[in-house]
Amino acid sequence: MRGSRAASRGRPTAMAAQVHQQDMKRHMTPRDCVAFILIKGDRVLAEKRKLTKQIDPGAIALPGGHVENGESPEEALYRESREELGIVPCSIKYICTLLHRAQELQRIHYFAVEVWEGNIENNEAESLRWVPIAESKEFDIDVDRIAMSEYLRVYAS
Repeated sequence: MRGSRAASRGRPTAMAAQVHQQDMKRHMTPRDCVAFILIKGDRVLAEKRKLTKQIDPGAIALPGGHVENGESPEEALYRESREELGIVPCSIKYICTLLHRAQELQRIHYFAVEVWEGNIENNEAESLRWVPIAESKEFDIDVDRIAMSEYLRVYAS
């Protein structure tokens, strides 16, 4: 007994190994998300995330959210824009897809929205504000800043 207990001390049990493997898979497999670059003239809408948010609490970021099972990124964009801001995009432009490592690994699909229906409401963020596009370096999340520069490179005239 004594020898077998000592031999098993350094090795995880089968159950612990399985839990570890599932945990590693969860952290290695990106979760699909969308973010929208809402453009009004020469400004972009930024949100200050609530401190109670699990992902990037308190960050100045582009609005967006998770893609649900069976949903395309475009469908998620329309759903999230209604839920978070109370608007319906009239047209969208795909910008890029970037990986973001936060409390989870995210694959964020970025879209520009230049025309929408409805008045912007703050349904989820601590606050919303319009930021001059030239000052998009104010975003706390590096992939948001990259997506903004990609929008400017591809679509801005």
